[in-house]
Amino acid sequence: MTQFTDLGLAEPILRALKDEGYDTPTPIQARAIPSLLEGRDILGIAQTGTGKTAAFALPILNRLISGGTKAPPKAARVLIMAPTRELAAQIGDSFRTYGRHAKITVAVVVGGVSHSGQIRALSRGVDVLVATPGRLLDHVEGGTARLDHCEVVVLDEADHMLDLGFVLPIRKILSKVPSRRQSLFFSATMPREIATLAGEMLRDPVQVEVTPVATTAERVAQQVYLIEAGGKRSLLIELLGKPEAKRALVFTRTKRGADRVCEYLEAAGIPAAAIHGNKSQGQRERALDGFKSGRCRVLVATDIAARGIDVDGITHVVNFELPNVPESYVHRIGRTARAGATGIAISFCDREEQAYLRDIEKVTRQKLPVIDRRVNPNAAAEYAAPASRPARPHGHGGRPQQNHGSGRPQQNNRGGQGRPSGRAQGGDRRQARG
Repeated sequence: MTQFTDLGLAEPILRALKDEGYDTPTPIQARAIPSLLEGRDILGIAQTGTGKTAAFALPILNRLISGGTKAPPKAARVLIMAPTRELAAQIGDSFRTYGRHAKITVAVVVGGVSHSGQIRALSRGVDVLVATPGRLLDHVEGGTARLDHCEVVVLDEADHMLDLGFVLPIRKILSKVPSRRQSLFFSATMPREIATLAGEMLRDPVQVEVTPVATTAERVAQQVYLIEAGGKRSLLIELLGKPEAKRALVFTRTKRGADRVCEYLEAAGIPAAAIHGNKSQGQRERALDGFKSGRCRVLVATDIAARGIDVDGITHVVNFELPNVPESYVHRIGRTARAGATGIAISFCDREEQAYLRDIEKVTRQKLPVIDRRVNPNAAAEYAAPASRPARPHGHGGRPQQNHGSGRPQQNNRGGQGRPSGRAQGGDRRQARG
């Protein structure tokens, strides 16, 4: 079996990995790191939980440690773009963790917080800049950031970038970085628009695909409750009141819906917190910290806000409302059964969500087990009748657009969330997980 010591990484990186207790790379790390150390471009199709962040962070750190010129003021040697604040912060933390024994500087530039601290960090020049596209463009256009010294450019969760309407901002950003660079492109799915963007960004890339597109985690037990919309609240309280639901992530389609569900749970004596795009960065961080620490055992989230939630020990994922884009189901349930654990994914489906359920089963190529909790005696006949497909909101490329927290793309999705993109596969507990 391959060990990190076999990959040719610098000693400070190996020491940091040892500090974390990591000795065995995940499949994507074992396959991607050697090519990245050679300076090759990478096209990675990978889901969250596969160790993707470490797969690009470790060879990038190795490059920085090996030498090169220091970034001038306002510039960065490495640029990493992520769709949400939480994911950007998580990536920044990974670089700091794996680079703790080297003199590597990291700056995270996202919306929802003051520009001033970011301007100060950029003014000195940094080795690694992690940013959401909208806020990065703010700095570039304001003259507080420059991209002409980037040696490596990483686009993480590209399909989610597309869903948030970031393709044009990304192209504008890429036009400002040197053409001679190493480029890394990661996406969970590869729709036509993403394949086109990858073709524009990459040169003779090595393709690394560690999981099939739109598959669900093997260690997640899935079930669907057929239920009237009015019965969802009591069913949720019933399920989360059980002792086996030790740490649960509940998904809603809308921000207001997340707040309402959180209020229901709190009123029932179940500690909960909500996280969504209307929350300030401080509120989102406090909610996530409370969830990680166990102060609240239920986190209610919209899809976009859940991006970057990398929390071990999530026993249950509950889809209080089914997503209106089927791939989102895969990404949601991938928040449990991480790091080799098992998990449970429960979905509520009312009559208006039948079309969404059929789409999910088509995309995941499986028939989900169903539990009937409908109380209406005529419900069986009603559900057997074809339901009209709810209209999907339209934004960039026919997909919902949403504010990611940097003040750029605007949401027009009934206050709801766009298509998220996440991954659904665990890994060995002793493997580096980005």
